[in-house]
Amino acid sequence: MGLLSFIATLPLAPVRGVISLAELIQRQVEDELHNPASARRALEELEDARATGEISAEEEEQAQQAILDRMTGTGQTTTPEKE
Repeated sequence: MGLLSFIATLPLAPVRGVISLAELIQRQVEDELHNPASARRALEELEDARATGEISAEEEEQAQQAILDRMTGTGQTTTPEKE
């Protein structure tokens, strides 16, 4: 029975390979998103950009909050206020 099931499911092998690859990529992305070292690098890049005048203080604060939200997994859904 094992040989028969192997032959019957052989056409699905590429699909299983793609699914395994997608799961591996997902794990790598989640590891990178929750890695304290990558968050620290991003915060340091923000500091450098603020020091050179590339971004404003408000933009820096928003970016810092986005990095911290990404790190902790708390995605706030904020809507821009209409003036």
